[in-house]
Amino acid sequence: MKADKKTMLVYAVTDRAWLGGRYLEDDVEKAIRGGATFIQIREKELDDAAFLEQAKAVKAVADQYGVPFVVNDNVEIARAVDADGVHVGQSDMEAGDVRKRLGPDKIIGVSVQTVEQALLAEKHGADYLGVGAVFPTATKQDAAEVSFETLKEICGAVSIPVVAIGGINQGNVAELAGSGIDGVAVVSAIFAAEDIESATAELAAKVCEVVKN
Repeated sequence: MKADKKTMLVYAVTDRAWLGGRYLEDDVEKAIRGGATFIQIREKELDDAAFLEQAKAVKAVADQYGVPFVVNDNVEIARAVDADGVHVGQSDMEAGDVRKRLGPDKIIGVSVQTVEQALLAEKHGADYLGVGAVFPTATKQDAAEVSFETLKEICGAVSIPVVAIGGINQGNVAELAGSGIDGVAVVSAIFAAEDIESATAELAAKVCEVVKN
C-alpha cells in the first residue's frame, strides 16, 4: 500500500472522544463508506495493550476496504499490527530513523509547519506531509497555525503528497482552494458528526473541488 495523491483526499484521524459507547472500528467503517481514503489511528489515552487491540480492529476494517492505515507516533504498535505505516510529528522520531525501523515498503508521514521542515522530511524519506494547523483547532490546542501562503509554498517545494490539517470542516475547506494540497486530514469534522457516513461524503465532495483548483 502506498501513499499517493489519490489516497490523500480525505484523511480521517480517529478520536475516541465522540464514541459515546460505540466501537471505534464501526465509526471508521462509516467514514470509509462515506469516502474516507486514508485512516490514521491516534490514541493518547490507551495503554499499549489496549492500543494494540484497537489498532488491530481498525486495521481489519481498513484492509477490508483497501484503505491505507497508519498509526500515529507509535512505531512499535505499527510494527506489531503490520500497519501500512506510521505518522510522526516534529518532536517524535525523525523520518530516516522511522524508515530504518519499518523498512522500505511502509508509509511514513511527517507533520511539518515550514518549507525547511518539509524539504528535510522529504529528503529523509517521508512519503507524505501533514501541514498545519491551517485553522484554529480544539483537537490540538498547542498547535501553531500555518498561513495559506506557507501552505502553498510547502506544496510547491516538495514532490510528495501534502495534506492540510487543523480545524478543517465542511464550512471552511473551500478557503484552501489554490494552495496545491492533495487532500485534508480531519478529526471532528468526521468523528464528531451525528451521521459520520453522510458528513464524510459531504466533506469528500467539497475536497474534490478544492483539489481541482
